Order: sequence, then C-alpha cells, then structure tokens
Amino acid sequence: MAQAPQQDTRADLVACPHCGKRNRLRAAATGLARCGSCRGMLPWLTDATDHDFDAVVVTSSLPVLLDLWAPWCGPCRMVAPGVEKAAQAYAGRLKVVKVNVDDSPQTAARYQAQSIPLLLLLNGGEVVARQLGAVPPDALLQWVERSLPAAKP
Repeated sequence: MAQAPQQDTRADLVACPHCGKRNRLRAAATGLARCGSCRGMLPWLTDATDHDFDAVVVTSSLPVLLDLWAPWCGPCRMVAPGVEKAAQAYAGRLKVVKVNVDDSPQTAARYQAQSIPLLLLLNGGEVVARQLGAVPPDALLQWVERSLPAAKP
C-alpha cells in the first residue's frame, strides 16, 4: 500500500509588526501571511531544506527571496540583516526563505550555488533575478525592489 506524502507541519512564530500578537505561520503555507488578530501583513521569513524545498518555495503563491548561505560564511552573516529587512519591508509581497547549503546540497546544486552568499528572486521555483556576494542592507532592498516587478505572481 502506498503511503501518502508527509504533511509539513513545521511552523514559525512571527510577531505582528502592527499589533504585536504572535502568530504561528506554516513554512509551506500558500496565500498571504496575515495576522490572526488585526489581519495586517506579516513578514514571512522561514527556512527550507532539500526535503521540503518544493513545498516551501516552488508552490509559494508569492515571489520568494531565496538566501543560499552557510553558518561558517562571514559574508553570509553580513547579508542576514538585509534579508530580514526585506522580509519586513515586503510583507505581503514576498516570502523570504533561507537554505543552509551544507545541510541541503541538492538545493545548492539545483541553483548552481558555487559561491555564497547567493540571493535569488524566484517565481514558481524559476530564477527571476540573481545577486551574488555580500551587499549592504540598503543595496539589497533596492535590488529586491527592482527585481520584484518581474516576479509578480
């Protein structure tokens, strides 16, 4: 007898920037991330692995900012605040997903991540824009702003 695919139940707790209420947000959810209390848009920042990448990223109804990184990578740690700012600034327009390339080599190979940090703007799993290397938070936000129109759902 065939087994049904596993349901991803992993969720992140996200504080609403509008009312402060904590919300449970499933990584593989579709649609928009809204606060259960005030209905304001939530910043959507989550992680993915080789195991759940398609459910979290490819099936997303929003464009995805994919951060391919590793914990030992100094430039990756420098980019992290900008990635978090993008999740805040583009709440309701963008889902931000971080993938540790050491733990998810198939995803790294899928997007030809030969150097990190590698930031990709994806729509349906397809690359719309690519940013290689460390960039300051303001430059990262400008890159996302320029790239988002090409990634409309």
